[in-house]
Amino acid sequence: MIEITETAEKVIKDLLQDESKSGMSLRMQILGRGPGGFQYAVRFVPEEDQAADDEAVQFDGFRVLIDPETAPNLKDSTLDYQEDDFQRGFLIENPNPVWKDSTAQAVQELLDTKINPGLASHGGFVALLDYKDDTAYITFGGGCQGCGLVDVTLKEGVEVAIREALPQVKKVLDTTDHTTGKNPFYSGDGDGSSALS
Repeated sequence: MIEITETAEKVIKDLLQDESKSGMSLRMQILGRGPGGFQYAVRFVPEEDQAADDEAVQFDGFRVLIDPETAPNLKDSTLDYQEDDFQRGFLIENPNPVWKDSTAQAVQELLDTKINPGLASHGGFVALLDYKDDTAYITFGGGCQGCGLVDVTLKEGVEVAIREALPQVKKVLDTTDHTTGKNPFYSGDGDGSSALS
């Protein structure tokens, strides 16, 4: 199912030496998808957190729990631990495609190569959460979350770009909670233009 490098295994065992983590399992979970691919959570959970349909993988001295929705997308993955001058933490090397549906893959590629570079200049990004029934479900983040012009960016930028490139996508729905974030209802710089115009 998954492999754990010697380095990651040592870190996990060291962390489990802490009395507060004694007897806990390591849960690996895919929370969603974003501009960089899968979004993961790796955390310690108490024994009672194990659900009946979890896949439990026993390693030397600890157990890893994987929920049934995550399991197929973690097949043949490797959990490593890296520490250098820039980062420290667990890293999952995952050979599985972020999207199995060809249209979802095409939407993701369009977001990564055409749309997000334009949004990045304004400190924002858009992520594909799901694609089903000819509808792309997206969410905005960074400077786009709560921006007063996000509707213009969606309707005149993101949606137009997706539907022109991929006519099989009939709808693009924004699922973002624009009332939260660092700058909700940001009014922009006053020029009334979208980040993508």
